[in-house]
Amino acid sequence: MTDYTTVSIPQELADRIEETIEGTSFSSTSDLVRFLLRSIVVQHQRREQLTEAEFAEIAAQLRDLGYLE
Repeated sequence: MTDYTTVSIPQELADRIEETIEGTSFSSTSDLVRFLLRSIVVQHQRREQLTEAEFAEIAAQLRDLGYLE
């Protein structure tokens, strides 16, 4: 059995995500967040360390999605 935890995001961001995932294979905000976080972790594990450029690119993408300020 997999245990889960809760991550809080602003309601405005949740609303934007719901609009963004409409018509995609993501069925919920949680699906998208899991996908994004897994992608980051997999990149990190493959290289054992993210380069500064990769980290900056990921941070920029998360900022554009509203996850970072």
